[in-house]
Amino acid sequence: MVKKLKALVANSDNTELAQAVRDSAKEIWLAGLGAFAKAQEEGQKVFSTLVKEGSSLQKKTRHFTEGKMSEVAGNVSKASEKVSKQAAGTWDKLEQIFEDRVARALASLGVPSGKDIAALSARVEALTQQVQRLNATTSTPAKKATAQKTPVKKAARVKTPTPSVRAKTARKAA
Repeated sequence: MVKKLKALVANSDNTELAQAVRDSAKEIWLAGLGAFAKAQEEGQKVFSTLVKEGSSLQKKTRHFTEGKMSEVAGNVSKASEKVSKQAAGTWDKLEQIFEDRVARALASLGVPSGKDIAALSARVEALTQQVQRLNATTSTPAKKATAQKTPVKKAARVKTPTPSVRAKTARKAA
C-alpha cells in the first residue's frame, strides 16, 4: 500500500492520489472494524475463561485458608489450655501461701483455728447431752412443784407521756 502511494505521488495526479488515499483509509477503517469484531469475539471468550479460572482459584484459596484457619485455631486452643493450667497452678500456690501466712498470724495472736472451734463445738454438744441426761434422771416431783409455785413477777408498766402532755410540761418548765 505504501509503495502504491509513493508511485502516485511521483506521478502527481491529484485525483488518483485522492482516490488512493480514500481506498487506503477505507481499508484501514475496515481492518479496524475487523480487529474490533475479532477483539469482541475473542474478548468474550477470554473473559469467560478468566471468570472460570478466577472461580477455580477462589475455591482453592478458600479451601486452603479454611484448612490453615482450623490449624491455627487448634494451635491457639492448645496454647491457651497450657497457659490456663499454668495460671491455675500459680494461683493455687499463691492462695496456699496466703492461707498459711494468715493462719500463722492468727495463731500468733491467739485466735483459735477452725479445728479448735470444731473440737470445742463437739465438746459443748457432748456436755449438753450429759446435762440433759442428768436433768432427766434427777428430776423429782418436789422440784417440779417448786418450779410451778414460784410466781413470775410482772414488770411494772411505765406510762409514756403523750405529745400534748409533753408540750404542757415544757411550757410549765419555761
